Order: sequence, then C-alpha cells, then structure tokens
Amino acid sequence: MSQTRNQPPSGEPDAASPSVREVSQTRVSEHVPKTDGATPGRTWGSLRPLLLRLHFYAGVLVGPFLLVAALTGLAYTLTPQLDRLAYGDRLLVEDVGTDPMPVSVQIAAARSVHPEGTLTSVVVPSAPEDTTRVVLSVPGLGDDRQRTVFVDPYTAEVQGELTTWSGSTPVTHWLTDLHRNLHLGENGRLYSEVAASWLWVMVAGGLVLWLARSRTRRGERARALLLPERSARGVRRTRSRHAVVGVWITAGLLVLSMTGLTWSRYAGDRFGQLLDAAQAHAPELVTELPGAPTATGDDPAEHQDHVGHEGGADTAAADPVAFDEVLAVAREAGLGGKVVLTPPADSATAWTVAQDDDRWPVHYDRVAVDAAAGEVVSHSRWADYPVLAKLSRLGVQGHMGLLFGPVNQIVLAVIALGLVFVILWGYRMWWQRRPRREGRTALFGKAPARGAWRSLPLPVLLIGVPAVLALGWALPVLGVTLLAFLVVDVVLGLARRAGAT
Repeated sequence: MSQTRNQPPSGEPDAASPSVREVSQTRVSEHVPKTDGATPGRTWGSLRPLLLRLHFYAGVLVGPFLLVAALTGLAYTLTPQLDRLAYGDRLLVEDVGTDPMPVSVQIAAARSVHPEGTLTSVVVPSAPEDTTRVVLSVPGLGDDRQRTVFVDPYTAEVQGELTTWSGSTPVTHWLTDLHRNLHLGENGRLYSEVAASWLWVMVAGGLVLWLARSRTRRGERARALLLPERSARGVRRTRSRHAVVGVWITAGLLVLSMTGLTWSRYAGDRFGQLLDAAQAHAPELVTELPGAPTATGDDPAEHQDHVGHEGGADTAAADPVAFDEVLAVAREAGLGGKVVLTPPADSATAWTVAQDDDRWPVHYDRVAVDAAAGEVVSHSRWADYPVLAKLSRLGVQGHMGLLFGPVNQIVLAVIALGLVFVILWGYRMWWQRRPRREGRTALFGKAPARGAWRSLPLPVLLIGVPAVLALGWALPVLGVTLLAFLVVDVVLGLARRAGAT
C-alpha cells in the first residue's frame, strides 16, 4: 500500500505531466491548509507549508543573486593559477638559488630601476621560488593602488613590475571585485550581501523540508536522503537531485554564508559591533616608541598598525641597510616564513614586521622593532587572538581558498558548481510543475498556498516573531528584503481576492 502511494503504476503518465492524482497528492504531501472560510486549527504541521512557501519565494527571487555569486566565486577560486599564468615571469624566479641576497641589496636594485615613489613595504617570501616584492607608493595611482617591483632574491635582478591593490595582482583584483560587487562599487556590494544573507535561510529551510518529507524505513532513510531516487521521473527526479546535492554541500554553503556576511557592508558592521561588545577584536600592535615625543594634536592611536601605510618623509629616506637589521631582529623574535617589513611613518614610530602566511597552520605574529636600539618594543601573537577573531580570520581565508591551498580551491569549486546545479534544478522544478491544460499552458508552476502562518501554534509565533525581528537587526539586508517579500505577497493576495469578487 505504501509503495503504491509513492510510485506510479505501469502505464501512468510521466510526473512531468501533472495529472489530477499528482496534483492532489502533492497538496497532501505539502500539508497545504484548507481555506474554506473556517478557522484552521493551530498545528505543528503548519510549519512545513510555511517553510515551503518561504523556500519557494526565496529560491525564485534570490536565486539569480546566488547564481551570479556562485559563478563569480567559481572564477575566483582559479586566481592563484591565473596569476602564475599571467605574471609567472615576475612572481617566480627562473633558477632557485641557495642563499638569498640581503634585502637591502634587493631594495637598491628595485629603486635604481624604479626610483619614483615612496618605499611603502617589502614582502620577503618564504617559498624558495617566489620573488621579493618591493612596494612603492606612487603619486597619481590612488590610495588603494601601489607600484610593486619584483626582484629575484638570489641575483637581485628586477624581473618586472605591476600595479597592485593591497598586494593583489590586476587579475586577482578584477575577479575579487567581480565577486564582491560586480564592479559597481559600494552599491554593487548589496547583491553579494543579499546572496549571503539568504543563502543560509534557503539551505536550512530546504534541509528541514527534505528531512521532514522522508517517510522511508530507518534502514533506508540515509540512502533516501543522500542519494537521488533512480526510479523517479519528471519533477520527482529533479526534486530528488536538487535536494540530495543540496544536502551534500550544506555544510560548505553555511560556512560560505557566515564568512561572507562578516565582511559585508551592513551585516559586517553588526558583526563588528558584536566583536566590540565581546572585546574579541584582534590585539593591536602598538608601534609608538617608548619615550618618543608626540607632536601636539597627534593621536597615539594613529601610530598603531601601520602595515600598508603610504609612508612619510622618514619612510622615503629609510636606509635600505636598516631593513636587514630589522629583519634580523624579527627573525630572532621568532617570526619565520613570509614577512612584510614596513618602515616607520616618523621618528616616534617603530618598524612593523608582520607574518603573512595564510596556509594552515597560519602564522600571523607581528612585532614592532626599534631599529636604533635593535630590539622588539611590542608584539602581537596569533596565540593571543580571541576565539571569535581567530574564527573570523580563518573563515575569511577559507572563503578565499587560501587556508588549505589547492585542496581548499577544489572544495570551493565543487561547492560552487553544486550550488549552480541546485539553483538550475530549482527553476526547472518550477517550470515542470506548471499547470497544463488543453490549449492553455502556464509558464511556471503556482506558488505554495498562502495563509499557513495562521495555523501556527502560539508558542511558535511568540518565539518566532521576536527571533525574526532580531535577525532583521543583525542582518539588515535580510530584514529589508523579507519585509519586501511580505509586502509583495500581501498585495498579490489582495489583488487576487479583488479579482475573484
């Protein structure tokens, strides 16, 4: 008996061609509340049709944003390989030597070929095949761009230069902006925040719907949830693929949603407020030299964390030999691997040396060095980061495909491709479930029935409404778009009711 309900008998039409039996069966399985004018009873079963309607509208309206985010994110995962393909002659040395030249010699070589600009920082590589990067601030490039000169650390020969954005090559910067804002500036960031804000809602709702729909025996439950239904046809086959692939990539999608929100425009601001309240920001590196005079009106906080500053008069005149001395002090303090050396902005400020190793296990220690005294005056250790700050930093690196190298890239690519197929299958289901009659066929299927919220138990409403309001505050774009969905839904409902009368 149970099998005859789920599987059509031989000779029945394909599920892609909805019959009266299939339509009625679908309504029963989705627990659509009856709207015969009677007040429906409040039951927990009303949660499913409410989730189904929310999942449907979010998929239809937010799906295009997610599709663009998935495709641009997929392209971004290839940036390390694209960089090597486009700029390999500058990023990599031709012959790996044994003993690198002093940093001061490499800086002198870079400045002799490109004397323009102010010396901003020097990136000393950890990989033996990488070139040293001498970063210059050049007038006219803009605040967020630098001129980076690439030097062979073994021969001190300049291999080329590039205009970079905070260390990113033109290819990486272009793909980053494409994924972040579609090259539309700050306003364009709203697209990615809409996608990140709704992604976790759609994933969680879809997972609950799929788990609740399974009525198989316990031994067959795992297979029904994790493997597509091979005997299904039409819309049932599409739904099975849509749900099963979604289950497999659920964890990855939730991580991408959370990490993407941490640096979004509005939700990211709320996350910053949370870090403030929990005092969970990364520890600051104090670069003000002990006992150094402070100019009148100067704020000591302005002298903290000068990594990436453009530099001042003292920076321009910094002795290249001092880079060797400061690097030696930092190495003695335990800073190994790839480091960024930043000269001081003025005589009252220390040098900054920061580890920049994004591969697991990460290295993000920093020290402030008094070059005259040859000693470390302040340090910031990765081990001292609060848990939230660590999770945020690691999450961002994982989101960018840097944390675990090629493995991280492959996982991100699989998740992005999976999301693309899930979205396309979702739209295919919408098309497959369109009403079809003689001489009259709709373009798409109908939305699940309205009014399920009226049947929700009072505890759900009492807890759910404040929870939704709190989510709307924490994730403003989610709150605004949800309100817009509700307004549109009410307007459409009123319009249909007026047309029926």
